[in-house]
Amino acid sequence: MNASHPPSLPGRLHSSWRGLAAAVWAALTVAACGSAALAQGVPAGSIYQRGADEAGQGERVVAAAIAGLGKAESISARVRQLARVGDTVLKGGGRYVQSGTGREQRFRLESRLSSETETFDLLEVCDGLFFWNYRHLGMQPATIERVDVQRVHEHLDNLKISPRPSDGPYLGGIQRMLALVRESFRFTTATTQDLDGMPVWTVEGEWSKPVLGCLLPDRAEAINGPGGITAADLPEGMPWSVRLSIGRRELFPFRVEWLAIPGPRPAATTTPEVVAVFELYDVRIGEPVDATAFVYRPALAGLMDVTDQHLKELAPPRP
Repeated sequence: MNASHPPSLPGRLHSSWRGLAAAVWAALTVAACGSAALAQGVPAGSIYQRGADEAGQGERVVAAAIAGLGKAESISARVRQLARVGDTVLKGGGRYVQSGTGREQRFRLESRLSSETETFDLLEVCDGLFFWNYRHLGMQPATIERVDVQRVHEHLDNLKISPRPSDGPYLGGIQRMLALVRESFRFTTATTQDLDGMPVWTVEGEWSKPVLGCLLPDRAEAINGPGGITAADLPEGMPWSVRLSIGRRELFPFRVEWLAIPGPRPAATTTPEVVAVFELYDVRIGEPVDATAFVYRPALAGLMDVTDQHLKELAPPRP
């Protein structure tokens, strides 16, 4: 399968996230804090318990997309990202490749975004033995971390997480990104649309109240109260919702959009706007992938093994 028509980016994204690093990695890692909260025992709940047909459809589409990524024999795609922070525009991209299934699966995600003055680099590689995570965010010193993949396999076995098409959702790359989104958000609507000629499911998600309350403990009572809170009540730089565009034929996640009310607080209660976009295009599934993409031999200076911490943040997926 070759999805060769990239969805177009909006011509302009409005003012958004405080701090360039937060904006750059919004589309990749904002839900990680929610994942850590869930690992500490925050109840996740299930959308199905509410009996909402449309929401249930959205949940099923996202769950199927994650499972499909794990089952794919191979994936290669180009990456495109765009975000706006005040008057600063960050844009760029990279590539994603994945090969193999089950415990033999390998992947590589690389991305570079730039403003007029700074560059932000990400590289995640799973070579079968280790998961490597390289970050160089603007003027900050570069960091490189590794996770022992075999210990992750063993930990998931002990948690009795089954079935698992792959362990990618517990390591990194696109599978982890989507899995973290699903852990922290509850999908409330699913509609059929066309995205530049491609038939897609457009799935909207809102924060899980338990997760959001854990992230904002001083507002937990209001969050869990009858009226909840509004997008304007969130701190500047925090998304209100997420929107996924998932192919109806191949159930592939072509686009992730983050929505928020930008600008300093207090802010007026208005409709949330798209503030960051992460896209996969020129997608090829089931075609040969160059195995050298998964070879990574970094310098050991400054290397941190974070396997113990990584394992603490892993938990069974929510229902």
